Amino acid sequence: MNRRAERFDRLDALRGAAIVWMAAYHFVFDLNHFRLLDPRQDFFGDPLWTVQRTCIVSLFLFCAGLGQAAALDAGQRWPRFWRRWAQVAGCALLVSAGSATMFPHSWISFGVLHGIALMLILSRLAAPLGRWLWLLGAVAIVLPFVWQHPFFDTRWSNWVGLVTHKPVTEDYVPLLPWCGVMLWGLAAGQWALARRRGWFTGPLPRGLAPLALLGRWSLSFYMVHQPVFIGALTALLSLGLIGR
Repeated sequence: MNRRAERFDRLDALRGAAIVWMAAYHFVFDLNHFRLLDPRQDFFGDPLWTVQRTCIVSLFLFCAGLGQAAALDAGQRWPRFWRRWAQVAGCALLVSAGSATMFPHSWISFGVLHGIALMLILSRLAAPLGRWLWLLGAVAIVLPFVWQHPFFDTRWSNWVGLVTHKPVTEDYVPLLPWCGVMLWGLAAGQWALARRRGWFTGPLPRGLAPLALLGRWSLSFYMVHQPVFIGALTALLSLGLIGR
């Protein structure tokens, strides 16, 4: 079978599941932001929310690593990679601009899309390492927990991740430790495509087809879901249809 023609619906569905989880999380966050929840929730200190965020970001980045493995397996060349990368990087800039308008004191300078844009390049370059990706990923995950330095605490250097304290920002996904998760996804994808290809190419239950479709449009959904949520809640509040 021509590998370029293969469909990875299972991977798309997994990415779609991550999108649904993320959207649900963000919707509750928005309700809390507009003071529509009682009691108020602590999204930055309560493990109920901090652990969820860690799981959601991890699933996203692991899927991104799996996606890189699938793209390389299909023979994706650098020009096509750079076209997709430009979309991610462009959306990251839009997120920074939008967050600066809504949260001027905690705008997003290096959130999940910024992180993905950088990590995609590094993962692509590291792909030939094969099984050594597991070790490299482990080092990336562990390093920020064993060594930090004040040099990395500024907004212009905290993207590395070796900070002594978390910066004040609405989203923060630095290179370390998160690149390790993407590298593990890449390593897992390479292993599965070589030994358990059916995990990627096998049939998808019909009921999961909407998740696969959503997963194929994950970047577009990511960019529109928060403006839609915030716009809808703002309109409902102004019309008095919901209240604090």
